[in-house]
Parts: sequence; C-alpha cells; structure tokens
Amino acid sequence: MTQGIYPGALRRTTALAALALASAAPALAQISDDTVRIGVMADMAGPYSGNGGPGQVLAARLAVEDFGGKVNGKAIEILVVDDQNKPDVGLNAARKWLDVDKVDTIVGGSASSIALGVSSLMKEKQKPYLIAGSVSDQLTGKSCSPMSMQFLIDTYTYPRAGVQMLLNQGIKTFYFITVDYAFGAAFQAAATKFVEAGGGKVVGSVKHPLGATDFSSYLLQAQSSGAKAIVVLNGGLDTTNALKQAAEFKIAQGGQVVSVFGMAINSVTGMGLDVAQGLSFVDPWYWDRTEDSRKWAQRFMPRYNNLPPTYNMGATYSAVTHYLKAVQATGTDAGPAVVAKMKGTPINDMTGKNVMIREDGQVMRPLYAVKVKTAGQVKNKYDYYDVVGELSPEQMYRPLAEGGCDFVKK
Repeated sequence: MTQGIYPGALRRTTALAALALASAAPALAQISDDTVRIGVMADMAGPYSGNGGPGQVLAARLAVEDFGGKVNGKAIEILVVDDQNKPDVGLNAARKWLDVDKVDTIVGGSASSIALGVSSLMKEKQKPYLIAGSVSDQLTGKSCSPMSMQFLIDTYTYPRAGVQMLLNQGIKTFYFITVDYAFGAAFQAAATKFVEAGGGKVVGSVKHPLGATDFSSYLLQAQSSGAKAIVVLNGGLDTTNALKQAAEFKIAQGGQVVSVFGMAINSVTGMGLDVAQGLSFVDPWYWDRTEDSRKWAQRFMPRYNNLPPTYNMGATYSAVTHYLKAVQATGTDAGPAVVAKMKGTPINDMTGKNVMIREDGQVMRPLYAVKVKTAGQVKNKYDYYDVVGELSPEQMYRPLAEGGCDFVKK
C-alpha cells in the first residue's frame, strides 16, 4: 500500500516550517520600527543659514520625494533641528534623536565643533553620519569614525587649492583674517603649511568671532601688514560682510589681493557681483555646471524663494539619496550594513557620476576651479561662475596614509 501523508502530519509539518521561519526572522534584514528616520541638523537662522539651513531641509525632502516617500514599502520621516551653531544644543538634540526619537541617520552641515561631537556620538550608537557642510579635516583624520562620511571638501583641500592658485600668480606673502573656532583654526593651520611649503610666508593673522558684523579693524591690520594677499578664512554671512567691507575700503585698488579659498554661492548673491567679480576659488558643486544639476535646481529654486542652491544643499540631496539607495539595497537601516553598502557603491546623481567613498569616509568627488563673472558676462539669473578647470580628487584630497585615521588599514 502506498504510504500517504495524513492531515494531522501535514499540519505538524506546516507548523514546524512556520516556526523555523519565525526563529530565523531576526537574522533577516529589516527596517527598525517600520520607519526610516532622517535627522537634518543645521544652522537655521544664524550666519550659516544661507549656506545650508532651510535649503538643506528642502534638499533632503526632495530626495525623499524622489523615493516616493517610502523605501522598501516603509515610511521615511524627516526631523529637523536648529543647532544654533552651539555644540551643547547640537549634541543634546542628537542624543534625543537617537535615544528617544529613534533616528537612523543624521545629516549635518554647520559648525565643525558640533560635527566633531556628533560624529563621536554616532560612532558610539553605530549610526551613519552624513556630513554635508561641516569641513574640519579632523572628521576624516584624527577624529575619524567608521560611521561618518564627508560629502564635501575640508580644511585640508580648500587651502591646498587656494594657496596654489595664489602662488601661481607670484604672490609670496599672506595675511589671514580667521574665524575664531575649530574650523578657522584648522583652516589657518593647513593654509600656513601650504604657504610655507610653496616658498611663501605668512606675515600675520587676526581672529574674529563667529557672526561678526564689523571687520574694519581686522581689515586695517591686514592692510597695514603689507601682505600681497589678504585671505578671509571664514564662511557664510561672515564671508559676505568681510568682502563687502574690504571693497568699501578699496584694499584691492592699493595693490593687495583680497581672496577666499572657498565660498558658497549665497555669499555672491549677498555681496553682489560688483564686490565678488574676479574672485577665484574651488567649488565642489555648482548648480549651473551640467544639464542634470540645472534640472534639479529648476525644481529646487521655486520652493526656495527663487534662490540658487549652494553646494551644501546639493551635497545634502546626494547624501540622503545615497543613504536611501543603500537602505533599499540591503533591506535594513542597521548602521554598519548601510555604511558598508554606501562605501561599496558609487554615487550617481546630479552632483557627480561614479564617485566613490574612500575608506576614511571622504567622498572622492572632483573639484572645480571657478571665477566669478562680471555683471556683463552673466547670461541668466545666478549664472555667476565660469568653471575654468577640473581638479582630480587624487590630486587635491589629503592622501589616505597622511590623515591619521585609526581604523584605516596601514
């Protein structure tokens, strides 16, 4: 007689199979709490708000919208905080996000002093930290974290390129006007190293507080130094104010070059082309460089008071998009798995093509040498820059072996 399977045996077999699947489920990839939560932390109303702030929030929302508001069928939620450029405010917000609100990743873009603290906290919690605006080179150097990724350039790369541009013009003496916190200190230290390595000399420097409005005394000290180049080492509204007042003092007419090593496009809007024209510096992303970037900016600007997106905003979109692609591919929001996928997959979006993330977290995007146009050269609104050259990441970013990152393979 042929042996069959009785109904009771079939039920037992089905139950055992279900039990086996249930016991294996925790090992499978999954989205915690059925929601992917992204925290956007930036200066929303202070001196860096024009660089990032509300524009970064919009960029993150556009990235989520382009994913249809969901990843692998799970909701995507954006939380926002104004860190006010204060480390205690930023760190307290990050702790609450992680401990109470169950945020899965933070996108950050203001003061480096905040970013360094948040990076350490994200390392402890094993959550990805997407840096899109803070530029201390320590974030991929001695204070690196396997959970942090730098989507822009830093205080090594900016001065390396900027000093070389000035040395190529035959300039040998420099004076620095520097913002007085971690970012400025790192900026000036790196710039001094590159000046001296190139045979130049730093004849003096002066520090100013973040959010300064009166730069007259600093500019007069720089002018009296006799340095051939007066370099402003700050960002945001500080840059705008310093350069506007330098123009009012007619320093350039006296034979000294007033320069910056990096500047967001909102500073050009703020000071006007009559002040900014002729400035040369490096830029990691410019909205009007490619057809893809222009199409994205045309979606962005009507929702941002018809203002152009800065590179911080472009990098925020890129960071959030690349993060969501990694969550989609891995099927989980578990930090180490997502970071591994992000580093193992090239970035392809409107900010760049086939851009890799280096082991220390540095996004190896090319840089662009730009020169601010005169009013007569501008063809369209916010068509501010001539892109005069492309700099390869291998030439411009700090060599991996020199960063001092403790988890990088020797």
